Amino acid sequence: MISTRTAAGAVRAARLAVATLLVGLARAGCERKPAFLNTDVTGADFGAGFALTGHDGKPRTLADFRGKVVAVFFGYTHCPDVCPTTLSEFAEAMRQLGPAADRVQVLFVTVDPERDTPELLSHYVPAFDPRFLGLYGDVETIARTAKAYRVFYQKVPGQTPGSYTVDHSAGSFVYDPQGRLRLFVRHAAGPGPVAHDIRKLLDE
Repeated sequence: MISTRTAAGAVRAARLAVATLLVGLARAGCERKPAFLNTDVTGADFGAGFALTGHDGKPRTLADFRGKVVAVFFGYTHCPDVCPTTLSEFAEAMRQLGPAADRVQVLFVTVDPERDTPELLSHYVPAFDPRFLGLYGDVETIARTAKAYRVFYQKVPGQTPGSYTVDHSAGSFVYDPQGRLRLFVRHAAGPGPVAHDIRKLLDE
């Protein structure tokens, strides 16, 4: 026969086990990372920021956009396919986000500073969405910025000196509102997954 003292001890032990389990589940819920559809690069040791000039002539750094989700894409205005596709997908993602899109900033960093003048960027980039901003710098600054993001780019000669193309990395980098690099978006990821992940960052 089990004594009253033994039974009471068993009840206390059971209650303690249940309480411990509940605390563990609560902690797991708090620590669980968001289920992103794009590549989670939280804690990455690259892409710390930039110091460039906007197509509006204003100096720009990542800190200027604190409080917003920021997407950074490296490309050039003469790009025949990857760049317009990427900007179009981000524009559609903005549409899907609705009013929340006002808390998002898409930045287009040129890898062709010789041809992409501020005037050209000011016509090209906002054509996809008026809120998008083109960024530029001199040849050395662009090279340094691309290196900081581990972005590759290289001229490919054309039939004339001014008709070259530029091979370049095709992914995008997304920061949370606190300015931390969180996502890498592969080319042609689709606007749906992009909008999904941006919502999660805005809701954190």
